[in-house]
Amino acid sequence: MSLRSAFPALAAALLFGASTPLAKLLSGNMPPLLLAGLLYLGSGLGLGMLLLLRRLRERHRGQPVTRLQIPRAERPWLLGAIIAGGVLGPALFMLGLAQASAASASLLLNLEGMLTALMAWLVFRENADRRIVLGMLAIVLGGVLLSWEPGGATFSPGALLIAGACLCWALDNNLTRKVSANDALLLACLKGLLAGTANTAIALFNGAVLPDGLALGYAGIVGFLGYGLSLSLFVVALRTLGSARTGAYFSVAPLFGVLISLAIWPDAPGLLFWLSAALMGFGVWLHLSERHAHEHRHEPLRHSHAHRHDAHHRHVHDPAQDENAPHAHEHQHEALAHSHAHYPDIHHRHPH
Repeated sequence: MSLRSAFPALAAALLFGASTPLAKLLSGNMPPLLLAGLLYLGSGLGLGMLLLLRRLRERHRGQPVTRLQIPRAERPWLLGAIIAGGVLGPALFMLGLAQASAASASLLLNLEGMLTALMAWLVFRENADRRIVLGMLAIVLGGVLLSWEPGGATFSPGALLIAGACLCWALDNNLTRKVSANDALLLACLKGLLAGTANTAIALFNGAVLPDGLALGYAGIVGFLGYGLSLSLFVVALRTLGSARTGAYFSVAPLFGVLISLAIWPDAPGLLFWLSAALMGFGVWLHLSERHAHEHRHEPLRHSHAHRHDAHHRHVHDPAQDENAPHAHEHQHEALAHSHAHYPDIHHRHPH
C-alpha cells in the first residue's frame, strides 16, 4: 500500500486528533453534549459553505455542476450511520463519561478501532491478512498504552455505556463505507447537520444554555476542521481502503492529539508515550507495506463517483471531456477478470 493511498485516513486522524486539545479549551464553558452538538453543526455548516462555493466555481468555469444526490437505495445506510454514530454514539458516551473515570474512558475509546475492524471482517466480510491484523493489534495496543494511567483506570456502569458508544461508532464506520462512493463533502455535511441539530436540541432541552458568540465561532471552526474536513477525508479513505484499514489509520488520532497537546502545554513525554508511538508506527508500517494481489472477477456495476480513467474505467466520454483529469459521473462497469494489487475499495469488495 502506498503512502498516497493512506494519506486521506492519516490526514483525517491528524485533524480529528487536533480537535481534542482545541476543544478542551471550551470544555469548561459548556456541557459536553452541547459542545458535541456545536462541533457537529460547525462541521455541517462549514461543509455546506464549501459545497456552495464549489457549485459557484463550477458555474463560473462552465463545468458540469456536481449533482448533490444520494441514491435512494443507499439512503437507509446513510441514515443508519447518522443515527448510530452521530446521535446514539455521542449520547451514550456523554452519559458514560459522567459515571466513569477519564482514564477508563480513554482506554475504552480504543475499542472503536478494534470493533470497526472486527465488524468489517466478520459481518461485512472485508478481507484481512495476517499483516493487517497484526498492524491493527499494534495500533490498538499503542492506543491503550497512550491512554493508560497506572492506578487510575477503574470501571463503573458508565464503562458499558462508553463501550456501547464505541460499538455505535464502529457500526457508523461500516455503514458509511456502504455509501462512500458518493460525494464525500455531501455525506459529511449531512451527517454534521443532522447529528449536530439532534445533539444540540437534546442538550438545550436538558437545560443547557448557548455560549457567547466568540465561543460559538470557535466551536464552529474547530468542528469544521476536526469533524467536517476530517470526516470528508475519512469517507474518501473508506472508498479506497475499506473500513478495517481506514479504522486502523484513524486510530492513531490520539497520538496526534498528544503531540499537539504537548505543543500547547509543553511537558516532557514519559516512557509509555514513546512505547505507544513505536507500536503505532510499527502498525502503520505493517499496513503501508501490505501487498494483496490475486486473480479476481468484477461483476457488472453501475455507479457514480470521482475517478480517473484506468483499468477499471474505460468508458467513452464526450470529446470535450479530459479523460485524464479527475471527474465524476454515472458510469457502467462491464464484467472483468484480472489480477493486480488492490485494496477492499469500492471496486474490490469480492469474497475471499
